[in-house]
Amino acid sequence: MKALIIGATGATGRDLVNLLLQDPEYTRVISFVRRPAGIVHSKLTEHVIDFSNLNGVAAYIQGDIWFSCLGTTLKAAGSKEEQWRIDYEIPLTFAHIARRNGVSTVVLLSSYGASSESSVVYLKIKGQLEEQIAGLTFDRYIIFRPGHLLRINTDRPVERLTTGLLALLNGLRMFKKFRPLPTHMLAKKMARAPKFLAKGVHVIELEEIFGF
Repeated sequence: MKALIIGATGATGRDLVNLLLQDPEYTRVISFVRRPAGIVHSKLTEHVIDFSNLNGVAAYIQGDIWFSCLGTTLKAAGSKEEQWRIDYEIPLTFAHIARRNGVSTVVLLSSYGASSESSVVYLKIKGQLEEQIAGLTFDRYIIFRPGHLLRINTDRPVERLTTGLLALLNGLRMFKKFRPLPTHMLAKKMARAPKFLAKGVHVIELEEIFGF
């Protein structure tokens, strides 16, 4: 299988790329990034691109499976408009091109609680993206909705605090389904999903991911 990926420089995306490169069932990995990820492998082709001009690299968006791990926070984006562009406009534009070029499978990294009707801006964006990609009718569409992600050596104070609090509550047998999910575990599930899930739409909710 030939895999395409956006969001390869994020924690989950980087873990996913490494897993795909180790997996013999994935024969090629094509990564689209804003800056070099620093990964070198005979199976990997990395395109450093301007994401505001995806149509300019449309010829390279060809393969069997597209993994979308692109996402940001409002703080990192700097504005609601930039967050919208990164979390919605870029992956949706990529989806249109991938569909047009015959890519048959999409694996989308979304979020727990994603809904186009949500009052939370981030979750609303994720929900709208899910729906828009669904409308493109890919042969197989797999959505992962994880909760709190555990990134190794994270430099985000709030993330470290949340992880510690959840670990404490989990130890007291509380909020078990919200226990932190290591990014490498999520990436492993994402890489595995296209191998056995049938055609159609599959939504893997938070409580299902650990046992998936």
